[in-house]
Amino acid sequence: MMNRTHNTQTKTFSRTKTGVMTAMTLSLAMAAGSAQALTLYTAGPGSLAKKLAAGYEKQTGVKVDVFQATTGKVMARLEAEQANPRADVLISASWDTATDLEQRGWLLEYQSPNAEQVPAQFKTPYYVAQGISALGIVWNTKSGTTEPKDWGDLAKPEFKDKVTTPDPSLSGASLDLLIGLQNAHAQQAWKLFEDLKANGMIIAGPNAQALTPVLQGAKAAVFGAVDYVSYGSVQDGESVKVIFPSSGTVIAPRPMMILKSSQQQKEAKAFIDYALSPEGQKLVADAWLMPARTDIDARRPLFKSLKLLPEASQASASRKDVLERFAKLFGQQ
Repeated sequence: MMNRTHNTQTKTFSRTKTGVMTAMTLSLAMAAGSAQALTLYTAGPGSLAKKLAAGYEKQTGVKVDVFQATTGKVMARLEAEQANPRADVLISASWDTATDLEQRGWLLEYQSPNAEQVPAQFKTPYYVAQGISALGIVWNTKSGTTEPKDWGDLAKPEFKDKVTTPDPSLSGASLDLLIGLQNAHAQQAWKLFEDLKANGMIIAGPNAQALTPVLQGAKAAVFGAVDYVSYGSVQDGESVKVIFPSSGTVIAPRPMMILKSSQQQKEAKAFIDYALSPEGQKLVADAWLMPARTDIDARRPLFKSLKLLPEASQASASRKDVLERFAKLFGQQ
């Protein structure tokens, strides 16, 4: 009887021990798997980020957790998480955000060997363009309005209450356009913004929200639309046209960077390499962006064919000042 009880206790202990060991093994395996996951913060396009993540995971076996939002929301999240940083790789829609983060000492220096075909203006030791977009006017061809040729055309009476624009506090590229116009035209740029406000132009939210009423026919045009979103709509059969104004526009290289706080720096470098590989750059082109590499074909006009506004200089207005002045003009303060 004692032997039977002793044997039963021994078996129970053995099973319990085995269960604990199995649980510990699973826990360690899960922890190891979690440690290998890469966290990507991106200001869109979301479908491109998911395709890059899937291609990278297939090639390396490393899972990628993607957080996609507007530039403003991504940057706000980065700031909020500084006590416990989560992001490994950041893809922004605004070059200036990368410049700011480098100056703050947040970025890891890394130059991918796959960046050799990227023009010098689109790379630094700390960040490199994933792709490039441009800003323009998106016009509904069935709106009953005359096709606009330049920014000022949208302040004409026939466009009264028919124009939207993305919110520059949410869209880094939209803010780049405001700064570019001020660099080129100084006070005349603000006269244009005032005329557009008087003509009923509304700030409609992020880029997609500004485009939606134009696609639906409720509005006639977007002032400062990010082009790649609209090219996709044209492909889908929507009655819109992308117009690059005759007086000039801005391009928005979309910088990729690795956060210095990343615990997965090796995997993060491999992700940058993949995004700049021919396979990764083909995915960028398929999203209607200009590839960062000059040896990859694009599906749309390249920046060399566009008239560009002056680039930022030491004399440029600060992003904060322009944003505050624009928000005040449109009654957002």
